[in-house]
Amino acid sequence: APALSPKQIMAADAAAKAALERDKLVGLAYGLIHGGRVAHTAGLGLADREAGVPVSTQTRFRWASVSKPLTAVAAMQLVQKGLLGLDDDVRKYVPEFPDKGEKITVRHLLCHQSGIVHYANGKVVKRQRDYTTPHPFADVVTALDTFCDSPLIHPPGAKYSYTTHGYMLLSAVVERAGKKPFAEQVQERIAKPLGLETLRPDYQWEEIPWRAIGYRKLNGNEIHKSSNTDVSWKLGGGGYISTIDDFAGFAAGLTRHTLVDAATERLIWAPQNLADGKATNYGLGFGVATDKAGRLRVSHSGSQEKTRTMLVIFPREQTGVVVMTNSEWANPGQIAMEILSAVTGEPPAGGTR
Repeated sequence: APALSPKQIMAADAAAKAALERDKLVGLAYGLIHGGRVAHTAGLGLADREAGVPVSTQTRFRWASVSKPLTAVAAMQLVQKGLLGLDDDVRKYVPEFPDKGEKITVRHLLCHQSGIVHYANGKVVKRQRDYTTPHPFADVVTALDTFCDSPLIHPPGAKYSYTTHGYMLLSAVVERAGKKPFAEQVQERIAKPLGLETLRPDYQWEEIPWRAIGYRKLNGNEIHKSSNTDVSWKLGGGGYISTIDDFAGFAAGLTRHTLVDAATERLIWAPQNLADGKATNYGLGFGVATDKAGRLRVSHSGSQEKTRTMLVIFPREQTGVVVMTNSEWANPGQIAMEILSAVTGEPPAGGTR
């Protein structure tokens, strides 16, 4: 594809700056994917307001729930290799997960139809036990203790119910099926092939340079530092961190067929049906939709302490946009569409998730 013109990049920068100023964001970074490659990245505002540190391409932002697509891709790579079956019972790989009286499959986890509780849509029961290591939940199987005794909120396949806990279980399935620690598999099969040098778990006990400070609004519009919450326990559902370049690099890699073959890719992008045949707008790890121009649009958002994120790609056109911010009141989906509109000259489209 022809390269983006200087005029298009200037328009995208202007749209990002306008969003930063309009929404009074502290910091913002975005990236453009074009021709299956990262065409442009930029940082605006401040990564640390108090210290006056600007956002740059070195700033590390939390991915939040865009960590789920990482987990989904790692799982589908194993499916492609015949090491994991989409319709396998998850207890085949993780027998430690209690029998809920219903078969929960790998597919159910991937498309949020497992019935596993999220944060506030049902009763979350944490297993009480003593641990001998300082960070026990860095082990993705042990981390299941944070919710595994919770009752299901509906029978598997009956409804679409978004759940980070379900993706935590999926990361444990990947670990067992791939016979290596989950984080190692992500590094070996996703980060390394795509050259994502800063992608890593956001372990609070490790020194990670250039971490962005997060901000939230209190007492109306007063902007304060956010809590520095530990997210190590939910690695596969929301525990990764990187620069905007590597966030964009993952998005670009998804458009180049680098990580899975064409047949597996078609499975990932296919909207999944409920048990009664009703269609959903979620595939295997990604929100999927068809825009007004008939193009397949694949997306995922992230919302967490210290961050808001958005990934939008058009796989067949090999284009897309990613957004990361340290301001918790931001709407990254809206910002992403405004930036994309500035590049294409088309009106902003909704429907991202």
